Amino acid sequence: MNNNYVLACIDGASLSAAVCDYAAWVSQRTGAALKLLHNIEHRPQAAVADLSGSIGLGSQEDLLEELTRVEQQRNRLLMQKGKLMLEAAQQRAEQAGVADAEIWQQHGSLQESLVELEENIRVLVMGVRGEEHREGQLGAHLETVIRALHKPVLVVNSPFAVPKKVMLAYDGHDASRKALDMVASSPVFKDIPCHLVYVGDEAVAFGVLNEAATVLAAAGISHELVNLPKGKSDEQLCQYQAENDIDLTVMGAYSHHPLRGMLLGSLTAKMLHNTARPLLLLR
Repeated sequence: MNNNYVLACIDGASLSAAVCDYAAWVSQRTGAALKLLHNIEHRPQAAVADLSGSIGLGSQEDLLEELTRVEQQRNRLLMQKGKLMLEAAQQRAEQAGVADAEIWQQHGSLQESLVELEENIRVLVMGVRGEEHREGQLGAHLETVIRALHKPVLVVNSPFAVPKKVMLAYDGHDASRKALDMVASSPVFKDIPCHLVYVGDEAVAFGVLNEAATVLAAAGISHELVNLPKGKSDEQLCQYQAENDIDLTVMGAYSHHPLRGMLLGSLTAKMLHNTARPLLLLR
């Protein structure tokens, strides 16, 4: 696989079309190749293990052979289903203007697959929930993937719309500085106005925002400085996003210790649950 590509995770969920569209948009903005990935995770079938110890010796071998054949057939059908989804996504990307999107099918843990590919990923695009999850739920692999990778992850939660305004949630810490550097340097954000938003005390906000504004100004990025009053950051950011028609939010992810996030709930997790527009996360 070539270096420096946009990787889109395609799983057949309702958001797969939007994932494909956003990945195609990023590919076109950056000039990076587009790869479409469908990952098949092989889950242990409880029925085989449970029955193997509870049936008679005479019938056990035949039944287990039949269960094995059924599982092999299931795997073949899953592979065929994935291939059809990838081909449909490839056609959609071509319609969006990406003529050479590559498709790839992988077996095993999604997190392990992505970690192996991380070196060559420019941006990972995935849906906020998978094929098996209801509205309002987060995908089973989403948090672990975001924590595991040190590349930008674009989390899609709504149909595609060309971003016309972005919001950078900025607090001056390492992860948000990384997000700031990406907004300033990436061709994705060229010519897109940026709302630079800090939630907290005005006295602190002045220095933090102006420091970041210097970076955006040097990069020629049109920007607006916003200080939201101290409060629940996720609620403040989501409200500002809705009131100002923000199309895409960029922020650092899981910058605090995992234990703190587990006990108190992290801003990243709350934003993933509550925001109505896509999030571009960086660790």
